[in-house]
Amino acid sequence: MSFLQLILAELKAIVADKAIAVTLFGGVLFYSVLYPLPYLHQVPTEQQLVVVDLDHSSLSRRLIRHADASAKISVIGQVTSITQAQSWIESGRAHGLLVIPEGFRRNLLLGRGVTLSYGGDASYFLIYSAVAEGLVAAGIDAGKQVQLIGMLAKGEAPKKAELSLNSVKINSVPAFNPSLGYTPYVVPGLFLLILHQTLLIGTGILGAGQWRNKGYWSELSPLKLVCGRLSAFMLLYLFFTSFYIGFCFYWYQVSVQASLGVVALWMLPFLLATGAAGIALSTLFTRRDLPTQVLLLVSMPIMFVSGFVWPLALIPEPLIWLSQLVPAVPAIMGMLELNQMGAVWSSVLPKWLQLWGLFGVFSLLAIYGVSKRLKPQPTGHNE
Repeated sequence: MSFLQLILAELKAIVADKAIAVTLFGGVLFYSVLYPLPYLHQVPTEQQLVVVDLDHSSLSRRLIRHADASAKISVIGQVTSITQAQSWIESGRAHGLLVIPEGFRRNLLLGRGVTLSYGGDASYFLIYSAVAEGLVAAGIDAGKQVQLIGMLAKGEAPKKAELSLNSVKINSVPAFNPSLGYTPYVVPGLFLLILHQTLLIGTGILGAGQWRNKGYWSELSPLKLVCGRLSAFMLLYLFFTSFYIGFCFYWYQVSVQASLGVVALWMLPFLLATGAAGIALSTLFTRRDLPTQVLLLVSMPIMFVSGFVWPLALIPEPLIWLSQLVPAVPAIMGMLELNQMGAVWSSVLPKWLQLWGLFGVFSLLAIYGVSKRLKPQPTGHNE
């Protein structure tokens, strides 16, 4: 069998296998819609806030009105204790709380310091950030109003008093996430993770279903089979990658700062390393259902150790070191640096070389594993 015939045979085996076809073609298309769906309303606004007003003064009521007027916050109710407010957050009825202490108005008029307590559901940090930002702005505004009243009472000119209170203005410009939404930083990483997992599952199912049977694969050398299988999957994933990084990035308005050539150069070792890893993993299974089960279980851990949805500082270092053996981890972070943050090639070069290193290691493991699987078994041997 020539190499071209091998690639065609591999493509035919992939397309003819319903489980692989559904995983690759159906999964890639389905997840391109499903995963980004929760993040389409990407700018958090009108977050539900519950208030604990222990002062019950005109100034505390003004503060509540200012908070409710903020685009970030919607005051949905008041309770009498912090415990009640916490129960609202725990039940999902509210996302944040504001506690106005007793003596709030009196202490401000006397020039004493006052502490406003904010809290919220930090499970969704953009929601938590919106609550905190809205409450801080409302608190600062209320403080300025009290200071203005005090300055006017001392005989300060109104215009001069207002200028002194607003002498410094902050112009906050997000560097890498202009919309302050989920889509620009979550979707690019998720798409690479989808490509990674579907490629591993596809190669895993194909191999696991062949090792106990005879076919064209049993008549080839391990090196030729691995190279042919890699080539077949790379042809398919050339289309899938173009669909994700091309059309889907445009459709979901994901910022793109790297050139097409740089992106292609980055994706090449990632796909090769992932394909080789999938072939190597396939040699560990002889049941077609196991690769899907195992790889679906590790999808979420891979996403977290990749560092784009959860701070790496909160993950044990041994897990971070171990995660460097997964091609998706350096690939996702490098792609985000190149495509979303505008990093220069030299800054991601170590990760690119790491991907080539993983490709080399997994290729050797794949060839070794395939040679063991294709080796004739002694009569009476049961796996």
